[in-house]
Amino acid sequence: MRQILFIQGGGAGAHDEWDDKLCDSLRRELGDGYEVRYPRMPDEDDPNYARWSAAIRREMAALDDGAAVVGHSVGGTILVNALAERPPERRIGAIVLIAAPFVGTGGWPGDEFELPHDLGARLPRGVPVHVFHGLQDAIAPPAHADLYARAIPQARLHRLPGRDHQLNDDLREVAEAIGPDAATASSSPSRPGSTRTVGA
Repeated sequence: MRQILFIQGGGAGAHDEWDDKLCDSLRRELGDGYEVRYPRMPDEDDPNYARWSAAIRREMAALDDGAAVVGHSVGGTILVNALAERPPERRIGAIVLIAAPFVGTGGWPGDEFELPHDLGARLPRGVPVHVFHGLQDAIAPPAHADLYARAIPQARLHRLPGRDHQLNDDLREVAEAIGPDAATASSSPSRPGSTRTVGA
């Protein structure tokens, strides 16, 4: 059974009232053969890099090799920085950022950390990276996805018209990127470093 680690976003009620719907959608779209792990992050209403990154590293250490890691909103931002800061103990199968704000030059200012300009070079080599962003996101500006695309040249950028910060609680495109057909999809014209705007 392939494992998916889903890291929630921040804010009061995010785990039980908001991002649980994203996990439900991912489980539904992936179907049997996948185990979606959805741990509760500490103090979700006040995401702290040190506490969250430590919790994320503990969760990653318990995964099997080849698991995909998915982060929503600030959970994605902290996840990708933690991966860049220190290589994971396990071999990661895919890195997926959903509506993740970019913290650093051109994006949001960082109190605790800023994403490095050479973020892509610091991530585990050979691991597919997907950046999903709804074009109707009123929380993390869609332009932040372009900042990720610049910092992670190997990433595939998926722009989703008509979708909000929660991607309208629909992760079908994410499931396609990491699901059983992902190997076939990766040989399609949308190569790493490319931008895809998916129809609404």
